[in-house]
Amino acid sequence: MSKPFIMLLDNISFTPDIPALLQRLQLDPDDDSGVEVTELAGQTVGVGRPKVLFREVSINGRGEETVTIDGIIFTSRVLRSNLAEVERVFPFVATCGTEYDALLAGSDDEFLRYALDCVKEQALQAATARFRGHLEASYGLLKKSAMHPGSGDADVWPIQEQAPLFNLLGDVTGQIGVVLSDTFLMHPNKTISGIFFPTEVDFITCRLCHRADCPNRRAAFDGRLWEEKHGK
Repeated sequence: MSKPFIMLLDNISFTPDIPALLQRLQLDPDDDSGVEVTELAGQTVGVGRPKVLFREVSINGRGEETVTIDGIIFTSRVLRSNLAEVERVFPFVATCGTEYDALLAGSDDEFLRYALDCVKEQALQAATARFRGHLEASYGLLKKSAMHPGSGDADVWPIQEQAPLFNLLGDVTGQIGVVLSDTFLMHPNKTISGIFFPTEVDFITCRLCHRADCPNRRAAFDGRLWEEKHGK
């Protein structure tokens, strides 16, 4: 059996946006904390290597609440609905990289750790932007949406579906250093996984999430969409 053709994007240019970082942390660049965070951000330049691991793969089966992708079964009524008319998908894992954490190894300064997390988040955003651009330029995927295991209400696409997604991508840890825990969380913490798919209608999982206080909410809950996609 031939091995799946897996793509790696690791030549991703990234320099931290220090003004945006200071603004997010509500710091004056001339204050002691502002100077300290600026120095930390400067130390990250050239250290981290944001990466994306992905595949182009065909759907080869559908059930009432399942989708089979390259022989691996995924269970989600919403995913099944979104991929009803789709033939190819792009499963992926994108990460800020494993290199940043060494900068504060042994440090118990929680504020600096949070500041470093903000830099790592910028690096992850650079990785996902590069991936989106690559999908557009190399695959003509101009209109697309994504779903992520564990995003939205727990049963929209359960976080346990991380396991088959990682299986679809092979040795994720060996290729980009991302480790999947026994509770299906990923390390480094600024890492996302999911499936991109072509669509004419933009899909945002937030519209199927009842958690009104979610700090990462991008759209309001949509009851009509919930009935359409979730069927409950």
